[in-house]
Amino acid sequence: MIICPLCDHVQPEGTECDVCGKRFPLPTADATPVATLPELEVTPHAGGRAPVNVTALPDLDLTRLRSGPDLPVQMVPDLQLTRARDMGPVPVAPMAELDTGRAADDGVRTAAPLGAVVCRYCRNTQAAGLLCDNCGMRLPRVRPTAAAAPAKNSGGEDGWRACTSCHTPVRPGKACPECGTRAQEDA
Repeated sequence: MIICPLCDHVQPEGTECDVCGKRFPLPTADATPVATLPELEVTPHAGGRAPVNVTALPDLDLTRLRSGPDLPVQMVPDLQLTRARDMGPVPVAPMAELDTGRAADDGVRTAAPLGAVVCRYCRNTQAAGLLCDNCGMRLPRVRPTAAAAPAKNSGGEDGWRACTSCHTPVRPGKACPECGTRAQEDA
């Protein structure tokens, strides 16, 4: 994985950063030849566990700590809390101060943001586009509903229509220049 030194973006491959566009330095080939030492043994280690004859040290304690399945099971009655005793019928009283309903609808709705958008990564303000011109990250946009969508780009006599994803003007049958969604052909 490659980590961009400028914006810390992680990507699997490439010669430049996908986010900020910084060119990565090309790896330099090490052209200096490495000479082997004549006294160096170049044979690899072959084999595995070979028996080694050793004698026990006289002052070494040869006891082994027991572990695992050879230890006896020890019961601790104070910590055996896996099941509670039967409590009998418990009275359940409703809480009078708990409101489980919803607030009454006042009819006021929050207006969708239109116009210029501020990038949440670099704080660049931009009026159009799906990607930030400064850092390349996706901008937060609201998709207007069919009733609220402007009808000026829906298919006029000039042949342009609004993209179904980002509402950028695009020709029918062509890919959107902002998001890449293909516009539908005229029926």
